[in-house]
Amino acid sequence: MAGKPKLHYTKGRGKMESVRWLLAAAGVEFEEEFIETKEDLEKLRNDGVLLFQQVPMVEIDGMRMVQTRAILSYIAAKYNLYGKDLKERAWIDMYVEGTTDLMGMIMFLPYQPADTKEKNLALIIERATTRYFPVYEKALKDHGQDYLVGNKLSWADVHLLEAILMAEECKPDVLSAFPLLQAFKGRISNIPTIKKFLQPGSQRKPPTDEKIVAVVRKIFNI
Repeated sequence: MAGKPKLHYTKGRGKMESVRWLLAAAGVEFEEEFIETKEDLEKLRNDGVLLFQQVPMVEIDGMRMVQTRAILSYIAAKYNLYGKDLKERAWIDMYVEGTTDLMGMIMFLPYQPADTKEKNLALIIERATTRYFPVYEKALKDHGQDYLVGNKLSWADVHLLEAILMAEECKPDVLSAFPLLQAFKGRISNIPTIKKFLQPGSQRKPPTDEKIVAVVRKIFNI
């Protein structure tokens, strides 16, 4: 029997957090080996286990996978969270790319200069409420189903919930104009595997604070 997936990354959310979310949603236990110093990263590079000298890296099924999108799509397909045919996968991919764009803006906010943070935070809220969330609200309204694609839990649903919770950390009432997304949030949050991941003490990581920013800057020389 294969061992648990092993995730190599910092103790922060970063690009690995969506991998943690997807594995947790699939009910898959995983281990983490944290990169805490520049030397830890250099060791991985020198050992030749990072295909492009970058993390995230996930050890799974005898592979050392890199590139976040490749890791996520493999997990989604392996655990039946990637639709039943090519068209459903195309929709899942489109929805995931949208939430990835929004989460990327939020992810990099703590690393931006203090004098631009307010402006960038306002842009995040504006994009969330005028570009991204209206798409998902309309999708749920148009087909009247509980999930975004195929009336079945998929990677797109997990990713959207992650994005919603990140956006709410920026502005708690960000969903005020989106009643179907509010209901979606409650529904998906109560799926047993996801509910467990949202409890204190899980492997979900807290919002990025100044301490994490300082550690990441030191490890990656930024």
